[in-house]
Amino acid sequence: MKAIYLQKYGAADKAFEIKEVTRPSIAPNEVLIKNECFGLNFADVVARRGLYPDAPKNPAVLGYDVAGIVAEVGAEVDHVSVGDRVAALTRFGGYAEYSKTMKEGVALLPDNIDFETGTALATQACTAHFCAIHCVNLYEGDQILVQAAAGGVGTILTQIAKSKGCTVFGTASTKKQQALRDNQVDFPIDYTSEDFSKVISQTLNGNKLDFVFDSIGGKAFKQGWKLLQPGGTMVNFGAAAQVSGSNKLKSLGVVAGFGVFSPLQLLMSSKSMIAVNMLRIADHKPKLFQRTFNGVMEMVEEGIIKPIISKTFAAEDLAEAHSYLETRQSIGKIVMKW
Repeated sequence: MKAIYLQKYGAADKAFEIKEVTRPSIAPNEVLIKNECFGLNFADVVARRGLYPDAPKNPAVLGYDVAGIVAEVGAEVDHVSVGDRVAALTRFGGYAEYSKTMKEGVALLPDNIDFETGTALATQACTAHFCAIHCVNLYEGDQILVQAAAGGVGTILTQIAKSKGCTVFGTASTKKQQALRDNQVDFPIDYTSEDFSKVISQTLNGNKLDFVFDSIGGKAFKQGWKLLQPGGTMVNFGAAAQVSGSNKLKSLGVVAGFGVFSPLQLLMSSKSMIAVNMLRIADHKPKLFQRTFNGVMEMVEEGIIKPIISKTFAAEDLAEAHSYLETRQSIGKIVMKW
């Protein structure tokens, strides 16, 4: 089978190499999938830059989400069978024609969902669902901020929040403002020309937010934190700001930008902070991840979650797709197709 290896850190056009390798063998609790498509996530860009500690050492096969046909099942697997159409979370290894994963990381695709759309469900939709359903309770009338609201997670977070009756502020670049409106963001904010914290403060006339969903980190995290009212919650699931730096020293500046917090400070303000890493959830609470994945599929069936596909690339054009994602041109999910 073919697999695409990250050979060296740095520019996308020099980072990858396609190799012929042996199909993975599976354990009794695993599933092997013949991938029709695999997806890109911003964490892939961070890993390609050499800034993601969880990523395997080079040469490595990246990739967190795939969609395809079940090729083989282990003896302990009973919810999917050979030939089933599925979406799956892969703990790396997704950039390949075949990938294996734990049984809890596989879910049947609804009949009306194609493979391209299915790639958005395992990582991005599960992240959005976990953040908005498991971590917090959203109620009608809540006012929330979704950073990077045109991204794969941000678009789905918005869809879930609107289904709950929330008012959504969303940030994106100039050319993505219409996409935010099309996805029912109530107050689109162009972060390239506006200070989102000032826009929100002025719009709320001195009131503050109930929730902030942040994937940017650094200074944006600190600004979002200040926008929360007592009883409010910050849900952080990324640090995309570090990719704007050209080296690890600048990335340390992003880390410093988060600020320093103590339990006493949280207590006195009665605000809370939740951090989400879906790989950690999948590793240490696989049953919880499976419940989240099943919840995603229910929302897909109900028409609440409607993944937006930005662009589909041939697998051989992975470097071009990485550059497209890294330069923040995409809206929703970027899909690679074998």
